[in-house]
Amino acid sequence: MTLEILTTVNQLKTYTKTMRARGKTIGFVPTMGALHEGHFTLARTALKENDACITSIFVNPKQFAPHEDFDRYPRMVEQDAAALNQIGVGAVFAPSVEIMYPPGFQTTVSVSEISKPLEGEFRPHFFTGVATVVARLLLLVMADRAYFGEKDFQQLQVIRHMVNDLAIPTEICGVGIVRNADGLALSSRNAYLSAQEKQIAIQLNKILANMALELRNHTASPALANPDLPNLPDLITTIESRAQDQLIKIGFDKIDYCTIRDINNLCPPTGPMTQNRLETLRILAAAWLGKTRLIDNMGVS
Repeated sequence: MTLEILTTVNQLKTYTKTMRARGKTIGFVPTMGALHEGHFTLARTALKENDACITSIFVNPKQFAPHEDFDRYPRMVEQDAAALNQIGVGAVFAPSVEIMYPPGFQTTVSVSEISKPLEGEFRPHFFTGVATVVARLLLLVMADRAYFGEKDFQQLQVIRHMVNDLAIPTEICGVGIVRNADGLALSSRNAYLSAQEKQIAIQLNKILANMALELRNHTASPALANPDLPNLPDLITTIESRAQDQLIKIGFDKIDYCTIRDINNLCPPTGPMTQNRLETLRILAAAWLGKTRLIDNMGVS
């Protein structure tokens, strides 16, 4: 089957109506293009779990601040579509800005608490732009399931909250981070990195892994039962501070955050350090190399 490129809402609705009439389930993968193996993994997962897969390609202006990289963000729709066709994706929805936000468009979607920490502190515009475009895409496609990468962990949590709050009838599925052979999380923005910067970037994953190991080692120690030992917030502060110093030392220019958070609310964790508690923690980082901002995260347990 040849991939169809859909550019209007009517074309998209005709396609999904045809799929439904045939009794097909639909998986949906929203992207901003410049696709890499991480995106293809999402699409393959959607095809494995559904009868058909629609992928959107839309560089969303509402999630970029004026000083960010909207104008230079890679755009290669034809190349992306050809790659998606090779893995069996049935349709690409590639609307213009005018189609996604027609004249008179006034609505924004905001997910309050889960959007405030981390990315919300450094890119306060970002999640309103993400929630608005994802809500519109989900309601246009009305897929059975939509797939998002865990590399953007906070974004995934925001979208899950939004879908639950608004009762959007699409199941949100997270898919694990795809990394290159050196452990660098795949990202379209990796293309901005020089060869020297890439050698620094691959250390980010290793430092996060060391943070997780240190937390596990503390939990495994019977001495943790001693009430005189540092409590969880103090332990985490020490681990975070050491990791941030290491990132600067190896060549990162600026650290927005490198932190350990509770997965449920992305707030600093409290309470006793137990094995069960480890399962609720996530290490998240955002750091700059030159003009490129890298993000990564990993579980602790």
